Amino acid sequence: MRSGFGITVDPLPLARPLRGFYPLTVGSNFAGPDGFTPFGSFTTGIPVICCSNIDISGGSIPLPGAALERSVGLGELKRGYIESWNLVVERRLPADFLVSVGYVGTQTVHQFADLNVNASLPGTGQAGQPLNVLFGRTAETDLWQGYLSANYHALQTSINRRLSHGLMIKGAYTYSRAINWTDDDGWANLAWNDPSILRRNRAPATYNTPHIFQMAYIYELPVGKGKSWVNGAGAATKILSDWQVSGIFSAIHGQPFSLTSSSASLNAIGQRQTPDQVGAVKKLGGIGTGNPFYDPTAFVAVSAPAVYGNVGRNTLYGPGSVNMDFSLFRTFRFTERLNLQFRADAANLFNTPHFNNPTGSRSSGNFLVITGAKNDERQFRFGLRMAF
Repeated sequence: MRSGFGITVDPLPLARPLRGFYPLTVGSNFAGPDGFTPFGSFTTGIPVICCSNIDISGGSIPLPGAALERSVGLGELKRGYIESWNLVVERRLPADFLVSVGYVGTQTVHQFADLNVNASLPGTGQAGQPLNVLFGRTAETDLWQGYLSANYHALQTSINRRLSHGLMIKGAYTYSRAINWTDDDGWANLAWNDPSILRRNRAPATYNTPHIFQMAYIYELPVGKGKSWVNGAGAATKILSDWQVSGIFSAIHGQPFSLTSSSASLNAIGQRQTPDQVGAVKKLGGIGTGNPFYDPTAFVAVSAPAVYGNVGRNTLYGPGSVNMDFSLFRTFRFTERLNLQFRADAANLFNTPHFNNPTGSRSSGNFLVITGAKNDERQFRFGLRMAF
């Protein structure tokens, strides 16, 4: 039995979220009328860059009204930390198998994220933006601070067999759940900035994968010199000796995705609109245009003005994936210190398609339809490796 606890400061480099904002960095984009015509010539040179003559002698400067701005939130910056703990029970079984069962958890405290303080409430639009009312500023204005949390809890099991009698096995299964408010901490925008429903952002993380099963093996074929079969001195022994196969099988649950809807009726800046769920969600399992993965009739666009839809964040899960990688290799031993290995590898041996998540926009003609797949079709690779 093993157990442990650790705590570490959030390792995020602060330069990533805080660099590049006015007035630390100012710049302008110069583009021609199309992708083939230059903006100007070397003779005319680069035009004057916007806002390059900032006067900071007074200690404060006005922000450009259309420029996105981020600064540290109210008070001192709260740098978050991550607590990690585990409890694992391990036992050796007959036939050289070793199994383990464990609980693993993490808790992020004061996770970094933005809060758009220039977001407006439903029905108020641009006129309701707080900084527009005070200063005529309509651009997004984020306060970045450590004020959120995230957690991960998992049952993790494994089975291992050291190489014995030509066979090695490594397997693992994880049942887990990850919850957060947003999926990043450097450029982390919330779906809803409305204080009255801020907690609605807390939901399964977009990378939450409830079930993961993987099994890997290496097997020395029991034929040829020194093996159980075809171990004589003939040509068949020489041809069949020193062959090995290996592979990795994986079965992975799909990951969650969010549903969105037109924000026209909501009329709010910095707030996400979602559809209303009006019926039970039915998984149809369809692939391609005209064959929805979920029944789209369970969701409708919000008809009432200035009202949020009742669907939250990351409420549905996309398709899972099953994959098999396979390798065949043989080692040719020329001398005691010189050998040559031939390898043939097949990634995604059975060319199983791994589909993307369905379209989550209620406004799309392909709502809840899977229209694409990952670029991981079957590939073969052959190689030679000389060791001396």
